[in-house]
Amino acid sequence: MLMRLRRFDWLVTLGCLALLGYFAWYAFEGPRGYQYLDALHQNKARLEAQLAESRSRQGVMEGKVVLMRPEHIDPDMLEELARTQLELSRPNELIVRYDP
Repeated sequence: MLMRLRRFDWLVTLGCLALLGYFAWYAFEGPRGYQYLDALHQNKARLEAQLAESRSRQGVMEGKVVLMRPEHIDPDMLEELARTQLELSRPNELIVRYDP
């Protein structure tokens, strides 16, 4: 009986070690392992950079919108937008386009 109990203990121990080994392998090399975590960190960094760039552009656009409000109209900004967006010019001006 004692020998049978020892065999059972060894089998349970080996089974537990096999399970532990499987979970350890899965943590390192599985589809959601450390490589996946590294890819997520890189993706997060890229998205944070895009967010910072978008917020910067948003700040610039909000500044232009503030300048276009009726109580803050800047004549120079209005003329620049009319020239670039609407392609307007004065009758006596010559327009030369330069597209690099």
